[in-house]
Amino acid sequence: MKEIRVPDIGDFKDVEVIEILVKPGDTVAKEQSLVSLESDKATMEIPSPDAGVVKSITVKVGDKVSEGSPLLALEVEAAGTSQKAPEAAPKQVRQAPAAAPAAAPATAPLVAPIITHAEPVPLAPKEAVQSLPHASPSIRKFARELGVDLGRVQGSGPKGRIVKEDIQAFVKGVLAGKPAAAAAPASRGGGLDVLPWPDVDFGKFGPTELKARSRIKKLSAANLHRNWVMIPHVTQFDEADITDLEAFRKSNTAETEKRGFKLTMLAFLIKASVTALRQFPEFNASLDKTGDNLVLKKYFHIGVAVDTPEGLVVPVVRDADRKGVFDLARELSEISKLARDKKLKPGDMQGGTFSISSLGGIGGSAFTPIINAPEVAILGVSKSYLKPVYAGKSEKGEDVFKARLVLPLALSYDHRVIDGALAARFTAYLANVLSDIRRTLL
Repeated sequence: MKEIRVPDIGDFKDVEVIEILVKPGDTVAKEQSLVSLESDKATMEIPSPDAGVVKSITVKVGDKVSEGSPLLALEVEAAGTSQKAPEAAPKQVRQAPAAAPAAAPATAPLVAPIITHAEPVPLAPKEAVQSLPHASPSIRKFARELGVDLGRVQGSGPKGRIVKEDIQAFVKGVLAGKPAAAAAPASRGGGLDVLPWPDVDFGKFGPTELKARSRIKKLSAANLHRNWVMIPHVTQFDEADITDLEAFRKSNTAETEKRGFKLTMLAFLIKASVTALRQFPEFNASLDKTGDNLVLKKYFHIGVAVDTPEGLVVPVVRDADRKGVFDLARELSEISKLARDKKLKPGDMQGGTFSISSLGGIGGSAFTPIINAPEVAILGVSKSYLKPVYAGKSEKGEDVFKARLVLPLALSYDHRVIDGALAARFTAYLANVLSDIRRTLL
């Protein structure tokens, strides 16, 4: 018999168990997902280190676990079955929820109970002042980030405990124009004086289909809404001539593919961004809690937006200033695979100082990315294209134009920290770095 415990999940402690993907008696394969955990930043699935049969489950949905916490007992195939009487273990299990089938982790994020319990109803004033809301420190922090008054949130957890889904449902109600919106304190930004959200019966106009959103998209929505509402965004556009850089990239592609990874333009963008951040340290910074001071960071951890079937995640490439382009390309390949396989740890998405969102592989000419708080800027990159550029006069005095490959850049920045002139200088400098391979590789 082998006790399966929570593996290394970074610096997080007391992470909530949100779903149990197996039940006693199930036969599981090695690397098959056993339980789903959710931190303040991400959802992760814990895989089985061995193949075997689940004998008992130690945790239940809602429990808090940390690295080393026991999850379940597994009878490993190689160990045989001549252990203790197997019927005793299942009797100890009191939860055994009807979780999603273990072989289909991709459907786990649908978890209907997130929004399907009762609509958020604001507590009466008398009830709200009787006692402090029952919620964990992480939930209180989550509420503060969204400007939600916990006294007006109805808890659905044990003994009325407020869970993250309750806050998300409350925010959804506010955005839909329910009465709770008017009660939210204006000092926290919760009471926006806007018209109620249209309540439309779409079915009367034609056929419809209800599609559940993934858990990652629901979590991202709350963060994106907070960032968009609370940060004064401005976007500076520019473009870089990457003709020579692209030629250099292609000339080295065969070599990197032999090593098992692709040399993408994103690796050069990270390297060039670090060069620009060194020149303009205000972009590699964050506002402190008071908003009166700027925290200038001496490290360069670059967040990279990765598109996955479940939604957008932003893993962080640490110490990008200490790595060469080939090293960055290899690491990008590795973290992208981890993201798509849902194997990123919470720590993999923390500590970023500047983010890059590249849509060049998809298309489009420009877009305005949303800043990833507490960062103060994010670089958006669109698809490169050929453009005629003036190259001077010919011997006959005629104007000469040459086709050059240009890369559209879109820098969204926090206007509380960065003014327009500084943003224009940053993008111009970055474009300069990208246009000169020698400066990119320094």
